[in-house]
Amino acid sequence: MKSKTLGKIVVDVGMTVLLMLLMAFERIGRTAHEWIGVGIFVLFIVHHLLNRNWSKNLFRGKYPPSRVLQTALAVLVLLTMLGSFISAVLISREVFAFLPIRGGRGFGRTLHMLSAYWGLICLSLHLGLHWNAMMGRAGRLCGSPSRARRIALRILGAGIALYGVYAFWQRDIPSYLFLQTQFVFFDFEEPLLFFFLDYLSIMGLFVCAGHYLAKLVQWLQKHPRREKQQ
Repeated sequence: MKSKTLGKIVVDVGMTVLLMLLMAFERIGRTAHEWIGVGIFVLFIVHHLLNRNWSKNLFRGKYPPSRVLQTALAVLVLLTMLGSFISAVLISREVFAFLPIRGGRGFGRTLHMLSAYWGLICLSLHLGLHWNAMMGRAGRLCGSPSRARRIALRILGAGIALYGVYAFWQRDIPSYLFLQTQFVFFDFEEPLLFFFLDYLSIMGLFVCAGHYLAKLVQWLQKHPRREKQQ
């Protein structure tokens, strides 16, 4: 496997791990949260450097629906990352405390919540759109899967997505996405492992949604609706 391909896998896995840690803000502490936030932003930049050919070709070629969808989601991920970083600077009490910034904390907290939770959704959908490519890279590491392994993985994926629906509502994610509440609830008596499993399942739900959305768009491209003959 090429070192660049391996690097992409490491960066993608690293961003996922750091994202899960960031969602557990109150459980890991403010200082750790801020430094992990810096880390995921650095990995995000590395991710774009490793995929710079995509950026170079952004204004080249045609834009069929599948490419429009991929580009729109990539832009949304970028906006949520920028929103997270800008708001983090505004509300920082550790990493960026040296900056002469006064005020804007209320706006910063609101923007940070919106960016964090919409970022989770958009990033998961983005991963889903590129799931086949990611599995192709992983396949070169593990070898071609058998038919039984493919079936087992699909059953596992369906199970994760179904549980993700439950966790999405149980964790009250919609209230954070639409600012129905200004504060995130954390159960400090809950084992942290359960928290991570729920958020990973939510991520899995939207990865699955992105994957099948990409398949639907590709199918529609290949089977355009024929105009009714007059």
